Amino acid sequence: MGYNILKIMTDKDGKTIHVLLTNGLSEILFIKNQKQAIAMVNMFNANTDSGWRYELRPSPCDIEEKKKKK
Repeated sequence: MGYNILKIMTDKDGKTIHVLLTNGLSEILFIKNQKQAIAMVNMFNANTDSGWRYELRPSPCDIEEKKKKK
């Protein structure tokens, strides 16, 4: 199973906005290792200066996981 990281922000009107982090190549960041993904989320939350939150979610686009189910 793979994981993505969501950045949760609030706009000027108070509306919540969810943004998926990318890998620097304009692709959604995909992390295979759960412990590594949790560590990254914890690091982002500890170092945020804007007050945004980061959350981990299972990736719905895990191609390897879909291949295993066939």
